[in-house]
Amino acid sequence: MFSALSPLRHRNYSLIWAAALLSNVGSWIQTVAVGVFVTARTHQPGWTGLVAAAAFLPNGLLSPVGGLMADRMDRRAWLFLTTLGEVAFAVTLTLLAATGSATPILVTLLVFGGGAMSAVGFPAYQAMLPDLVPRGELGPAISLSSAQYNLGRVIGPAIAGIAIVAGGYEWAFGINAASFLAVLVALLLVRLPPAERHGRGAGLAERLGEGMQAVLQTPQARLAVILISVVALTASPFIALIPAMALKAFGSAEAGTSVLVTAQGVGAVSGALALTPLTRRFGRRRMLLGDLGAVCVFLLAYGVAPSLWLGAVSLALVGACYIGVLAGLNTIVQLYAPAKLRGRMIGIYMMALGILYPVGALVQGALAGWIGTRLVTVLGALVLAVLLVSLLGRRIPRELEGAISPPILSEEGAAPPETSLQLPEATDDDSRGRASPARASD
Repeated sequence: MFSALSPLRHRNYSLIWAAALLSNVGSWIQTVAVGVFVTARTHQPGWTGLVAAAAFLPNGLLSPVGGLMADRMDRRAWLFLTTLGEVAFAVTLTLLAATGSATPILVTLLVFGGGAMSAVGFPAYQAMLPDLVPRGELGPAISLSSAQYNLGRVIGPAIAGIAIVAGGYEWAFGINAASFLAVLVALLLVRLPPAERHGRGAGLAERLGEGMQAVLQTPQARLAVILISVVALTASPFIALIPAMALKAFGSAEAGTSVLVTAQGVGAVSGALALTPLTRRFGRRRMLLGDLGAVCVFLLAYGVAPSLWLGAVSLALVGACYIGVLAGLNTIVQLYAPAKLRGRMIGIYMMALGILYPVGALVQGALAGWIGTRLVTVLGALVLAVLLVSLLGRRIPRELEGAISPPILSEEGAAPPETSLQLPEATDDDSRGRASPARASD
């Protein structure tokens, strides 16, 4: 299990990881506080959904633009600028709350602005990861990043409740604003190789088209985008439907939602930490396929669970396997994306998740009003299983066999052409990165 923490021994990665953890805790504090604020002011639950959409929608709309900028500019500088933008929106929200000038519409607009800054900055963070750790530790680094995000999901809501009771909404918003300072300091302290600027001399549409073409022409990245699209439409909506499941299926709104959200977060953190040693034991291909199948099984169990606590156990297992799917598919894109196209390819991958998850949530939410939340959850699991069998159960073309067992990268940051189509399972030596020197060492 300690192998999951191996990326933290690298100074650059540990600085960014710790700062991102603090920032994510702050973001979850604000997310909870904003939801409570608009609900208390309007007494209309619809406002909570509107604010949540305002925070998440930019991820689907602006991630490709963020990926383009990550390829065009110094990634550390771009992430620094977008983080400053997030600070500006968070500070403005804090001041409005402190002076009693905050209104639901202003809060929603500020949340949207902060979400936009995050959406255009996050691809740069993702594209920086291969420069923070040796290539052989990229998978563990991505898993550990997923763990810190979900750890923030567990810690943040608890602190939000304390902050609101102790000092009001302005305290919760102010803590989030202050948390971004950790990211700014970390970015100033990290040491990275000289930045290469890519994508100059062409128009916006042309550069975005290059990223899309690269995804379509890279079988491994294409398969990752297809799989994340299928998962986003069928399985991911369980996250949005947790409050409805708590109320309708288990008869416990506030307490039930808290139990289920915490269970999912704990499961995700545990799954992310277990992913690296399990991958070294069983190989990347088996782990990704196993996690995809397990999501179907445990999501089905969650949908039919007779009690809240059995539902929480099932949801914790869903969270553990779901994070394995996200980390595994993210790793595929990272490993096969050339350095000059990495930001744009990651942006397209994130766009697929960012657009199709809300679509799936809206569709499943509407269906839940007609046929019930339990049945919708069960149907989502069954549809996912059928689609996975259709995509992966038949004889996979040889050019896709290596997609879920990525190789060690060449010095240029892309899979060597002669090995990108036919690949063996990952070995223990591969996972430790012995076959290739680090791109950026300490």
